Amino acid sequence: MTALEATTPRRQTGKSRAARLGGKELRAPFSLRCGAFLIDYIALISIVVLGTLVARTLGGGARSSGSSAETLGVLVALGAALLNLGLLPGFTGLTLGKWATGLRIEREGGADLGFARALLRHFVGYPLSFLVLGIGFLMTAMTVRGRGLHDIIAGTIVVRESSLPPPHR
Repeated sequence: MTALEATTPRRQTGKSRAARLGGKELRAPFSLRCGAFLIDYIALISIVVLGTLVARTLGGGARSSGSSAETLGVLVALGAALLNLGLLPGFTGLTLGKWATGLRIEREGGADLGFARALLRHFVGYPLSFLVLGIGFLMTAMTVRGRGLHDIIAGTIVVRESSLPPPHR
């Protein structure tokens, strides 16, 4: 065993983060999940709208500067989507919407989400949930564990962050 292994705490498996910290894992209510979803996508659409407004101010499609501004707005929105729906949840388990509503994405066993699983959940699972007429999202309200099609595909669960006990001081 190396010195690094001796000082690094071992990760418990099989329990959620809430249970490991002495709290209770509470599934995220459907209404909060909808609110988080809306916050995430309103933020992304706002970037596209702002880019479009700047493009129209610069002359829209009639001038090359307007087209460039619109393209830049879409590219910035795509970058923000990758950041908000891929990187942030991969490292923290939170998106902007999940953070605002007090929710957290975890793997089924309570482990951290990870970058690949976050990409799978948001960029494969979400489109598939849409393709089945939104039933993949409605599953979160109908299933016992509150998991949608995108959660099942990625092996994740969304829990309330407020189910964690307050930190000790």
